Amino acid sequence: MYDVTIGIPVYNAEVYIHRALDSVLAQTYDKIEYLVLDDGSTDRSMDIVRELQRTHSRGKDIRIISLPDNVGIGQARNRIVSEAQGRYLFFMDADDTITPNAIELLYENACRYQADLVYGSHERVESFGDQVKHVLCQYPTKQFLNENEFGIWAYRQYDGIQATTWNILIDINIYRKFGLEYPTTNYWEDFSFMMDLPLYVRRAVTLSDITYHYNCRSGSLSNFSMRSHIEKSEIQAVLDAMAIVKQNTDHVKLKPYFHQRMYKVMMTHFYMVCAILRNEKIIHPSYTKHEIRDIMRSPLSFSETLKLKGLRLKNLFLYFLGELPPFATVSVIRMLGKYKGFI
Repeated sequence: MYDVTIGIPVYNAEVYIHRALDSVLAQTYDKIEYLVLDDGSTDRSMDIVRELQRTHSRGKDIRIISLPDNVGIGQARNRIVSEAQGRYLFFMDADDTITPNAIELLYENACRYQADLVYGSHERVESFGDQVKHVLCQYPTKQFLNENEFGIWAYRQYDGIQATTWNILIDINIYRKFGLEYPTTNYWEDFSFMMDLPLYVRRAVTLSDITYHYNCRSGSLSNFSMRSHIEKSEIQAVLDAMAIVKQNTDHVKLKPYFHQRMYKVMMTHFYMVCAILRNEKIIHPSYTKHEIRDIMRSPLSFSETLKLKGLRLKNLFLYFLGELPPFATVSVIRMLGKYKGFI
């Protein structure tokens, strides 16, 4: 029986997958299932995985699920959730790596505090041509053991918790008890999922220890500022995932951190509009002012926004950005974005 399943969705990752698997197979903890999901790869990715399955001393613990077609990262994650045999699930991407003691450290804290999830800290490795930049993204080491305590902390500021699924050890029963699924999108599927995850968490732990190395490369949507051409459809796919979070408000309204969550959700849209304006010359076809204004539409009414228990002025300001005439909304965001250095 496995204590932990490491789930790795793979799609055409032959350049990186060996390095990723080397890091997970070198874990100091032993009761691990390595669940590799082939999402319709057309390169040599899975040949590399099968070779390690055949030759590595831990190869018997590598399980491969192959999909005939590429279904996208959201559905791939859902399939891993349904197939995982471990008590806890840890997602990682096929082009990233983890530290040798990552699982041991996360699992030890999960057991010690009977936690539903444990966050590790990570290093972001930005590679753009010959330039490599290392950025540490660290949490404080904290335990959240009372109801709503983790949610209040998680939403306390815009970057309170990472909006990515990797580097978090999650009790598999959180998924299965509440029927949680990732949206079937290819962009930001983890954002819409992770933004609501604190609603279902009773006990959580964050660690300052670096357990994950996130390799961020040029050409990905998360780094579209490094690109010379961006299809509008790519950005729209991200906005569609963000819209899911906007729509999921009714079941959060009674939570003491609802006003914090609303601010974080709407600020995410504000930053996205800044990114659109910053890159407007390379986005094709371009966004109209009307479309940009509509991105800032709040899911709340004016009276609902007025009744929020905190951050009322900030939430009201963001609300009005979605109600102003389009040219005014764009002008205000452009001015603020330039002042803050976002544009």
